Amino acid sequence: MRQTFTFGLERVRELREHAESQAKEQLAVSLNQRMRGAAMLAAASDALAEAAAAGRPEEGARLRAADMIAHERWAEALKREAETAALSLDRLDAEVDARRVALGDASREREVLERLKDRRAAEHRAELARRESTELDEIALRMHQRRAA
Repeated sequence: MRQTFTFGLERVRELREHAESQAKEQLAVSLNQRMRGAAMLAAASDALAEAAAAGRPEEGARLRAADMIAHERWAEALKREAETAALSLDRLDAEVDARRVALGDASREREVLERLKDRRAAEHRAELARRESTELDEIALRMHQRRAA
């Protein structure tokens, strides 16, 4: 007369578990994009530093005005590129934070159902133990009555 435990919300728990897995994957993608963004910012900063170093003429060297203007434009373009990379990195940081929050929410939702499942399974085991105890008590009572008779 042993009954197996079935959790009525198992499908919902599985869906929550799947949602948590997706949130983990999305966080991993966001972290990967952020790493690429950080690498782009570092490359842009390095290029800007190289441009600044290349823009300093050696002592006694003569530069044409056109060369100086071209270098200045190139340095400004690199500066804009670095600023764009910094803004992109900030956006990616915000996205990573949002993905972390989403993962935390998904984990909590799954854990709630896990705890409910565990609680219901414990209640089920307790009910089975109570029934078995009652049946054993009845069997013992019948045996006692037979012996007494």
